[in-house]
Amino acid sequence: MAQPDADLIQGTLDLLILKTVALEPMHGYGISVRIRQISDDVLRVQQGSLYPALYRLERKGWVEYDWGTSENGRRAKFYKLTREGRKQLQVHSQSWGRLSAAVNRILQTA
Repeated sequence: MAQPDADLIQGTLDLLILKTVALEPMHGYGISVRIRQISDDVLRVQQGSLYPALYRLERKGWVEYDWGTSENGRRAKFYKLTREGRKQLQVHSQSWGRLSAAVNRILQTA
């Protein structure tokens, strides 16, 4: 069951992108595919959400890119984490862990 990309909270999408490019540099479409694959096709990030998020992360200095060639031979930006991006990934991962644990506690007690 796929959720529309509008259901993804902006901070959550940022966290997913940061984690995905922490594994290896990737172009935008590759990031979208990887998120879909790892989530067992539950999360689908559309271009209309993905690219604004990538630009936002770039402006914050959390990701940067190098030009490269994609699998289909097209020129593409390959995004990777910056040092600050790695710090933010750790901070946001910890916050997400606390938030999800709190929500789970509430759901299990009600």
